[in-house]
Amino acid sequence: MTAAVSEPFGPLEPFVHPALFYRDEEEYLAVTVPFVRDGLEAGEPVAVAVPGKNLALIRDALGDAAGAVRLLDMREAGRNPGRIIPGVLRAFADAQPAGRRVRIIGEPIWAGRSDTEYPACVQHEALINAAFRGRTATILCPYDTEGLPDHVLADAYATHPTVIPSGSRTAQDSDAYAPGAVVDRYNEPLAPVPDALTFAFDSDSLSHSRHVAVGEAARLGLAGVKLDDLALATAELTTNSVVHGGGTGVLRVWAEDGYVVCEVRDEGRLADVLAGRKPVPRDQRGGRGLLLVNLIADLVRVHRGDAGTTVRCWFAR
Repeated sequence: MTAAVSEPFGPLEPFVHPALFYRDEEEYLAVTVPFVRDGLEAGEPVAVAVPGKNLALIRDALGDAAGAVRLLDMREAGRNPGRIIPGVLRAFADAQPAGRRVRIIGEPIWAGRSDTEYPACVQHEALINAAFRGRTATILCPYDTEGLPDHVLADAYATHPTVIPSGSRTAQDSDAYAPGAVVDRYNEPLAPVPDALTFAFDSDSLSHSRHVAVGEAARLGLAGVKLDDLALATAELTTNSVVHGGGTGVLRVWAEDGYVVCEVRDEGRLADVLAGRKPVPRDQRGGRGLLLVNLIADLVRVHRGDAGTTVRCWFAR
């Protein structure tokens, strides 16, 4: 079954999530610009969150119509892939009237994403399907076939229920669609770091653990707002370990490739794969710790295992 990108996808499909494969600017604009214009003509709120160069292409092609679109540079708004669902996609969709379809172009993976970032990126793409289940939205995700490696393009078939092949303007079902398998496959143990400050903490040493982390981060060159962000992230993660992770944990801090990295490991089991990646209802008590960490860190990686949970976050120096 195929459906024209510029036409409604039908009432039986409230949530639509196609991957667009493009080779050049012409193919990119041939699908993205009609997608935006058709949304505007239908009275649908439209957002475009793509890397800066592509954002400029779409904005210029739209002309005066660009003023009616929410435009975001994904290199900034989605630097941390864990921030994209709560801080970009759901933030835009949830701000619209209930039941109204929204259209979003989201390009979270571009040439230059590091190997460290990629597992969080592909898990993000897989988890969009769960985060928007039952919601009325269309999220189009472009993939640069000339700039991205083959395994990234193959993963896109597994994380998107429909795909638009390069040179086409119609969506077709993806035979490889298996988002749950992707989330599990990239739930890989984080590489060990031998030279890191290590501090075991419990409920009695929570405050001291934060002072230890901040002191080490400052010594490694973190300062200003970034140092404040690391302090807040450390407070949230260590508290989560004490409350939900068995009462104890291990904190580590080190420098890596222009970042200061903070890691908290405990014996808790993080069952909800969307934890930290979805908005929390205003009337819900608690449950905002990992979400807050995703919103302030430059990158967050999580490993969930039978022996416990590890959360590692990066802050640019």
